[in-house]
Amino acid sequence: MLLILLCLFIAVVVVQFLYYVVFFGKFSFAKPQTSTPKRVPISVIVCAKNEEENVKNFVPLLAEQNYPDYEIVLIDDASSDETLEIFEAFEKQYFNIKLVKVENNEAFWGNKKFALTLGIKAAKNEYLLFTDADCYPKSNDWIKEMSAQFTQQKTIVLGYGAYEKIKNSFLNKIIRFETLLTATQYFSWAKLGKPYMGVGRNMAYKREEFFKVRGFMDHMKIRSGDDDLFINQAANAKNTTVCYTPESFTFSKPKTTFKDWFTQKRRHVATAQHYKASDRTQLAIFYATQLLFLILPIILLAFQFQWIIVLSLIGFRYLFAWLSLGFAAGKLKEKDVIYWFPIIEIVLIVTQLNVFITNTFSKPVQWK
Repeated sequence: MLLILLCLFIAVVVVQFLYYVVFFGKFSFAKPQTSTPKRVPISVIVCAKNEEENVKNFVPLLAEQNYPDYEIVLIDDASSDETLEIFEAFEKQYFNIKLVKVENNEAFWGNKKFALTLGIKAAKNEYLLFTDADCYPKSNDWIKEMSAQFTQQKTIVLGYGAYEKIKNSFLNKIIRFETLLTATQYFSWAKLGKPYMGVGRNMAYKREEFFKVRGFMDHMKIRSGDDDLFINQAANAKNTTVCYTPESFTFSKPKTTFKDWFTQKRRHVATAQHYKASDRTQLAIFYATQLLFLILPIILLAFQFQWIIVLSLIGFRYLFAWLSLGFAAGKLKEKDVIYWFPIIEIVLIVTQLNVFITNTFSKPVQWK
């Protein structure tokens, strides 16, 4: 039995090597990205529901972008706070802001996808750039960098949505590490010609891609997934590219309690269950081998079975995983979280298992 477990452990390390070095290496070991500015007209789309403090601070940053031809489409999704009033004030202040007011619709009540659909239809430009109401661009060149990746063939651009750093917060390091790992995955698979997700905090696409797949209609009943489910359906090797220049990043405020972060993760995992079967499979294999990498060596070392081989495999796996994620962290400016890699990885593996078990017995809460 122990020999079988050792063989399984070796197979797990081999699979992890394929993921971290062969697959993720497509992004991790890629050269720094360069861009050639373009002047395609852009519509920046922001959907907000009860985000008065965030929109008050962040909309002016969008209005100050260094780009010659763009509009900002602000969507108020039936807010009950002062969001709409703030949007109306911005519409008067900035000439390039367009306001879309969404009232509660019984058929689509509380569904962000319905509000986004109205905003997309109201946009005057064909090229659309999305961010969330609680996000802000790292630089005034955000639009320029993201739009630079559009070509005649590449009509979907996946960007990086980072989280702010909070000093002396281990939870913040966990959140930013997970964000780094997720971005490494979806950037890598996009580069391999198998895009499977993007984040609404920072992504762009041509309007025609939206209507090719009937917008959000095929997953309208699923409250979440206006970003990743849409990309999972619409993106392919021919039409999708990535943008990871530092000036293209967006930032948002991370959760500050484990409970809030856990709830957020539950929504993300529940949404991923609706991905294409092939994408669910590759994600499941990756997380299963992570879990087995944690469990199998504990059993083998407890019985002191071939402990030299086991320890060597552990060291080898941490070496190549650390290198791969270290190069990715350098590109995404998240190097500080890499020092905590072994500890954070264990926390994430246990949390992922907990999320799976919890979601099995209860539904997570969706768009507020």
